[in-house]
Amino acid sequence: MAQRELKEAFVSHLNGTSLEEVALGSFLSPVCVVSRGLFLILYYRAKGNLPLPHPLISHLLLDLCALIVPLVLSCTVLSSILHQVVVSLTFVSACVFCYICRGCPQNAVSAFLQSHIEFNQVPSVTLFRVFVNVKTAISILAVDFNVFPRRYAKTETYGTGVMDFGVGAFIFANALVCPEARRKFISGSKTSYIAKQLLSVWPLVALGMGRLVSVKMTGYHEHVTEYGVHWNFFFTLAIVRVVASMLLVVLPANLLWVFALLISGFYQFTLETSELKAFIIHNNDREKDFLHANKEGLFSILGYVAIYLTGVQVGLYVMQPRSNIREWLKVLVKLLLGSFALYAALYTCQTFVEPVSRRLANFSFCLWSVAQSLFFLSCLGMADIILLFSKRASGCHFVPSSSNLSKKHPDSDRKRGEIERLCLVQAVSRNQLLFFLLANVMTGLTNSAVDTISCSNLFSLCILLLYMFINCFVIYVLHLCGITVKFW
Repeated sequence: MAQRELKEAFVSHLNGTSLEEVALGSFLSPVCVVSRGLFLILYYRAKGNLPLPHPLISHLLLDLCALIVPLVLSCTVLSSILHQVVVSLTFVSACVFCYICRGCPQNAVSAFLQSHIEFNQVPSVTLFRVFVNVKTAISILAVDFNVFPRRYAKTETYGTGVMDFGVGAFIFANALVCPEARRKFISGSKTSYIAKQLLSVWPLVALGMGRLVSVKMTGYHEHVTEYGVHWNFFFTLAIVRVVASMLLVVLPANLLWVFALLISGFYQFTLETSELKAFIIHNNDREKDFLHANKEGLFSILGYVAIYLTGVQVGLYVMQPRSNIREWLKVLVKLLLGSFALYAALYTCQTFVEPVSRRLANFSFCLWSVAQSLFFLSCLGMADIILLFSKRASGCHFVPSSSNLSKKHPDSDRKRGEIERLCLVQAVSRNQLLFFLLANVMTGLTNSAVDTISCSNLFSLCILLLYMFINCFVIYVLHLCGITVKFW
């Protein structure tokens, strides 16, 4: 077989992993966030000062070691002992947390819950979007190496791979911070607003066309059953954004979840009662016309629109102003309960209707994407609450990408701003689309230069770590220079 055919076969006919393993992998990121924050607090208590020595490089290396390296290791050489990794890191973080908080008065928790907090962006939302982007960047290259477990890759038709969740989570993450979720009201007529949204997605269309042309011209390997012959994820992002914007103009904001349910439910009903499911799954008619060639990409838009509308609904709820920690804790509990309810519905749907299928973007896939996203979002929110309590107990208020207690001290505000400027999370958050684009370009270059299938585990790991370092370093430098790359 030719090299291209080998690589295509390498990522084909896969069945995914369990729901529990995907959830466990999501739990690792919040633990990493907590461990990074606790390390900074310990350093502050020992030295009485932050930032770290040689801050420009030391904070980047800390974030790489605490936030990026564990994610790379967990989906490669440590994937077989993922549960042990998560439990061990959680135990160590819990011990450090207890050490920092020892000696707190008995009423510390009740007083903490009444404390007022402040932030420019909701930390859990920022972390959610950044980690979805980072995990996507890791996976799109790692999947081409033997060291990446095949059960984590995208499934052929049915199943729950880690990369399958990444697709749904990416849509959900974009919806969380869209203008409608941030309550940016429509200015002018609805027609002009829709026209503005059509124009705003031109970068995604251009990126999709660029990927299509480059793949066809270079003979780069591609898995046709992901989106089709000519379709790719950039096109899906663009179409979903436009369709959702048109719906959001006319739909009541408080009932978006109902319409998401109706869209995904009607789509599933059509799959079950017509020949549509067989049409999409059948793979021997690609040459007929554009619809046959790209049926997965075109029909899955319905499921992704449902996920997007649900993400907007969650964004509207999470972005509401709240004054104290108790109110935010209630939000996180509701998100977690919502996740459990959706998982119960998913179990019922998989038992009596159809298993999860990213290829179809069916009802089960929509339920799973939203349920897992809510679980991930609530865990990141809990991590922020833990860090906030640790900051209060230690007197250190300079942990980046976290909430702050409402105390106006110009010196503290200036110091916090300096620490945030050195934060890799803020760097990725600032240029998310560029980070995603850079990761795609670096993935293509790496595959062109290296026979990924034949690499040893150690060499594969070194390449992945170097690849992530380059991606993060470029974005970090742009952030330090105050550069935000916008395409519109």
